[in-house]
Amino acid sequence: MGVSEDEFSITGDVRFFDKPADSGNVVSRGFCPTCGGAVYSKNSGFPGLVFVRASSLDDPSAFTPAMSVYASRAPAWDPPSSSIPNFPEMPPPSD
Repeated sequence: MGVSEDEFSITGDVRFFDKPADSGNVVSRGFCPTCGGAVYSKNSGFPGLVFVRASSLDDPSAFTPAMSVYASRAPAWDPPSSSIPNFPEMPPPSD
């Protein structure tokens, strides 16, 4: 889930692992240094945004998805919802 970096805060340490994305941008994935749980990521192609892992939230039901990206990679047992826009890979840039 993407949120403005200005409206995002976290307590505790996060360690990052950087890797090129399919687009060529660099994705910095943040993990808990104690348990290794994924917390959030940043993408050099989307400055000012952080992408929070729903699994890191105390109450993930407080948020409603607005779209599904990389829907082509969803497992058969958890298909993307047909009630929101789905993109097989990354959505095209908006003008």
